[in-house]
Amino acid sequence: MCGMGLLLGYVRVSTTDQHGRMQFDALIEAGVPEEQIYFDQLSGAKAAKERPGLTALLGYARREDTVLVYRIDRLGRSLIDVLNTVADMQKRGIGLRSLVDGIDPSTASGRLQLGLFATLAEYERELINERVRAGVMAAKARGVKFGQKPVNQETVEAKLEVARQLLSQGKTASRAADTVGWSRATLYRYLKERGAEQPVAPELPVALGRGRSQYANGKPLPVRD
Repeated sequence: MCGMGLLLGYVRVSTTDQHGRMQFDALIEAGVPEEQIYFDQLSGAKAAKERPGLTALLGYARREDTVLVYRIDRLGRSLIDVLNTVADMQKRGIGLRSLVDGIDPSTASGRLQLGLFATLAEYERELINERVRAGVMAAKARGVKFGQKPVNQETVEAKLEVARQLLSQGKTASRAADTVGWSRATLYRYLKERGAEQPVAPELPVALGRGRSQYANGKPLPVRD
């Protein structure tokens, strides 16, 4: 599918992958402007929604735009994740082309390939569920008790005291929570439960990147409605 929209690209490499340039070159050769290639350097264990580059790309893409990837697996950490991302793009009328796999959902062969992937994904789900059930049964047979481990209130109070001291020194809630090994939400919850005696320092605004290519010239893309 290549309508009248823009041609966009997406590249994902792992933290140890040295072949990112190959993906960029292939997308550029296929006609994607370099400034419109979005980029993530993350572990494949990250789900699609946890990738800032892909999130920015899907937020910028509009109906009749076409997204090019080097391989279809660049879109997700698993077959299920890839299919969910592709389904969302199709629902929004965004085209997709995978250069190496030759997958294009706008063609009959592309839809056939995605259908086969969907069948494999369903099989993958069933295998995962079976492994989980088998693991739970085996653990129960060994006497393992399931359920949330009780919270040690003395540990909570000690961590809360440290967090309060940091907050009183002007540290942000995120910094205080990270220091004691909590999330910011957990810190707020305990402060609320026990009374926030120390003021919570305001969080500084964080400048989020566009998630675009590290090779792009840095010019901002135009705002789209």
